[in-house]
Amino acid sequence: MKIRSAVAVSAAFLLAACGGGGQIGDSGSGNSAANKKLVLIPGITAEPFYISMQCGFQEAAKAAGYEFDTQAPAKFDAAQQTPIVTGILASKPAAVLIAPTDDKAMAGPMKQLKDAGIKVVEVDTKLQDTSIAASTISSNNEQGGKLAAETLNKLAAGKSGSVLVLNTKAGTSTTDARAKGFEDEIKKYSNLKYIGQQYTDNEPATAASKVTATLAANPDLIGVFATNLNTGEGAATGLRNAGKTGAVNLVGFDASPKQVQDLQGGTVQALIAQDPGTIGKQGVEQALAAIDGKETKRNIETDLVAITKDDAQANSKYFYKQSC
Repeated sequence: MKIRSAVAVSAAFLLAACGGGGQIGDSGSGNSAANKKLVLIPGITAEPFYISMQCGFQEAAKAAGYEFDTQAPAKFDAAQQTPIVTGILASKPAAVLIAPTDDKAMAGPMKQLKDAGIKVVEVDTKLQDTSIAASTISSNNEQGGKLAAETLNKLAAGKSGSVLVLNTKAGTSTTDARAKGFEDEIKKYSNLKYIGQQYTDNEPATAASKVTATLAANPDLIGVFATNLNTGEGAATGLRNAGKTGAVNLVGFDASPKQVQDLQGGTVQALIAQDPGTIGKQGVEQALAAIDGKETKRNIETDLVAITKDDAQANSKYFYKQSC
């Protein structure tokens, strides 16, 4: 995803990272061209989860006769996402779909959008302040964490050992909910000793080093739950470097091409996959309802599924995309 100023976006042709965007005509509603624009602001550029979301967003926007654009920060960071949000104010799209990178720090910039008359819809992540967005579309992340714990217990097959959670950044609503769901559920299994969570700053290299250090301190480590794509890929690297691939069960969150490859190759034992394309599509549906003054649904939760090597092909529709 290429970050660019919203001022430079042309009404005739809008570029997006996983495919073209552009003016696709008038839906016949009589709205001016300025009111026929939707913008998606994902949490980070070039990540398969957000690319898959963008594909769903673009498909739905095009079908509705809206122009569309995607602008994303280079890192999952409020300091990088904020200027994108404030820059978009100048072009005043009809609605903005956004995955806030911090559940408190992004409240101010997003309120500026609302105060300017721009409809705001949260996709994937959300603010603590529920007064800004018209709707929030996200996976049931706490349930996803619970599903990860259940899956890890099945993989352990009655064996005893320690289990670790690798989280990304404190204040990220989705991954914090996944960690909580996992922690609540893992306590039910007496053979598994929960040793807490560690933060990776969303850096795969940090996740790898955290796994290495945990193995040194806890040689009975039997399982790792990685709460997002980058931590999962980093955890797989850490286990590989330590010669513990397969000996320590790794449950990842998300189903990027690399993670699916690791699953099929035995580096990862299970993935908790989301449905980002549906999140993008439903985000557009809720944005259009808000634009038209119709009733919106405040909270929408989409499906998750646990995937193992044995049932990977049967669940291939949940695999994330690298392009649209």
